[in-house]
Amino acid sequence: MTGVRVLLYHTTDDVAGIEAAYHRASEHLAGVPGLLGNELLRSIPDPRGFVVLSSWRAVADFEAWERGPDHKRQTAPLRPFRDTTMSRPFGIYRVTATY
Repeated sequence: MTGVRVLLYHTTDDVAGIEAAYHRASEHLAGVPGLLGNELLRSIPDPRGFVVLSSWRAVADFEAWERGPDHKRQTAPLRPFRDTTMSRPFGIYRVTATY
């Protein structure tokens, strides 16, 4: 498997709020070319910590969407939950091996 994974880090005590925001954003993202899917993950050791993990077919697909006019609108519901304590609240990783 090849592809790219994007991780967006969030922090909140408002579990219902971030879950609702995640579902709204996911509805907006439906059908984005190259987006294979996404997940909302909650930290076990820090229940305030959340990560949205999205899977992309290729880095070019992700970059095209990120530069596009819909990017900010589609992700707006999650923006209030972004972890602002981090210097960079996201990570972009290329899949280099999988089983």
